[in-house]
Amino acid sequence: MSFEHQTQFTLPDHIFSHPVRVYYQDTDTGGVVYHASYLNFMERARYEWLREMGFSVDTLIRAHKTVFMVRSLNIEYFKPALLDDLLHVTVQVTETGRSRITLFQQVLRDQVMLVSAIIHVVCVSMENLKPVSIPMPLRQKIKK
Repeated sequence: MSFEHQTQFTLPDHIFSHPVRVYYQDTDTGGVVYHASYLNFMERARYEWLREMGFSVDTLIRAHKTVFMVRSLNIEYFKPALLDDLLHVTVQVTETGRSRITLFQQVLRDQVMLVSAIIHVVCVSMENLKPVSIPMPLRQKIKK
């Protein structure tokens, strides 16, 4: 099986996707996206995913006194993104615990997977940064 065949697929409708344009600040002098820039793209997509469900980071802080922090991530790079590419960054929940959410994220260009990551985020109290239960209204939206 060729590598190209392994990375091409059609994105299912139920997966959240956020468009990201690659700017010069995201790249090296050759126009290739820095490896760390993908983490920023994924963070933006998670933020917009929460916002689409009605839970901006500001809402979580003010109303629920909680915030999500990345506990761990495993990222794989398959192909480089380039200056001015229009990318789509996905967010898909794969598992939910009491205070933890496991997400699968991808960075795509024209339905070709460039990067994928499994990210574990933990809901923590703003008071002491210790794990707390995911707010029930958010938990209910995630399970839908």
